[in-house]
Amino acid sequence: ICKAAKAEAVTRVISWQIAEEMRKRGITKTQLAEQMHTSRAQVDRILNAKGNVTIETLQRAAELVGRELRIELV
Repeated sequence: ICKAAKAEAVTRVISWQIAEEMRKRGITKTQLAEQMHTSRAQVDRILNAKGNVTIETLQRAAELVGRELRIELV
């Protein structure tokens, strides 16, 4: 349970950072959805960290808001 909770927490933090960058750059959910070639509902799931959001999806969203997603083993 601890590992699952940690993974969910990491996903939520990344989603929050993407949302913050969108806010700073004035990017709407609709605009991000268009750039990602997906629906606004999918962007909502990404930003709310709901469902099974893949690393690839988070990477694409991060790039579109001018950030880079880094994952490392420690």
